[in-house]
Amino acid sequence: MAGETEKQTGANQAQPPALTRREAMLQLLRLGGVAAGAGGAALWLSEHSFRPVPAHAEQARRDHRTATDPQFPHLVVVQGGEPRALVQRALQDLGGMRRFVGHQDVVVIKPNIAWDRTPEQAANTNPEVVAEVIRQCWGAGAKRVIVTDVSCNEPRRCFHRSGIEAAARAEGAEVILPDPELYREVDLGGVVLKTWPVFIPFLEADKVINLPIAKHHSLIGATLGMKNWYGILGGQRNRLHQSIHQSLVDLAGFMLPTVTLMDCYRILLRNGPTGGSLEDVATKKTMVAGTDPVALDAYVAKAWWNLDPEHLPYLGMAAARGLGIVDYDKLPVKFSQLS
Repeated sequence: MAGETEKQTGANQAQPPALTRREAMLQLLRLGGVAAGAGGAALWLSEHSFRPVPAHAEQARRDHRTATDPQFPHLVVVQGGEPRALVQRALQDLGGMRRFVGHQDVVVIKPNIAWDRTPEQAANTNPEVVAEVIRQCWGAGAKRVIVTDVSCNEPRRCFHRSGIEAAARAEGAEVILPDPELYREVDLGGVVLKTWPVFIPFLEADKVINLPIAKHHSLIGATLGMKNWYGILGGQRNRLHQSIHQSLVDLAGFMLPTVTLMDCYRILLRNGPTGGSLEDVATKKTMVAGTDPVALDAYVAKAWWNLDPEHLPYLGMAAARGLGIVDYDKLPVKFSQLS
């Protein structure tokens, strides 16, 4: 078991130091994966994150969080299975989908469908992960299940080539592509993000499930759960990079998910967020899920990119705003191995 040291086999053999709980958690994740693959800005943005809008923009924080239950972990790590099995076990370990989705709920599922890439290139969420989450929502009694994202590349190509459109429709979900007519101006109430167009399906959902994929990001090091919220916005999102860490926190403070399931079946280790080369992809066969979005991002960033909170300032900023806990080793965590 991680954290245990072997007994000395000789009088002069030095006993290795015991692992801390944090080190043991990271080691479990790193060893569980199977490596594979083919071969003054904040001020400016606060003054400019605003378009001509009606006199009274909607003010509405979307808080879809599920109440903490001491019998369930805040964070689960499942390894060694195929995408659907990973989703099933992660939800089981968290208490089941019925803990998160109720009868007659309208559920919006937010994968990453940003790029015109295939599943093997690991730039978008695995379509089988999306499909299984949809199936679980129906099983919990959802009234409607919607899959959507505001893509960076041409949306129709992204939804098609990612495999997500076909997978979602096969499970009976509604697939909504971004449409210029489907945005509403909202006061995000952020430090630098003020009034901004938000894609309407995210404003009208009863529950929102965040389905990011773990991958490298050339600007901040890794794009994980909180970065996935860029895909709820219209407008000139490239302007958000002027103060990216504060923008991430502002978005995370506006849209608080019911649950997050981070797709780590394949991860993009380098040249993200768009990727393209299979040599940059590693197959980890892992799902990291939970109810604390800050802890999820902190854990995955450290495990596979060795990024500490000081490398990702948005983590500490989000924790200071009460959105979660950076020190994931202080939370109840459950590890499961499927094979």
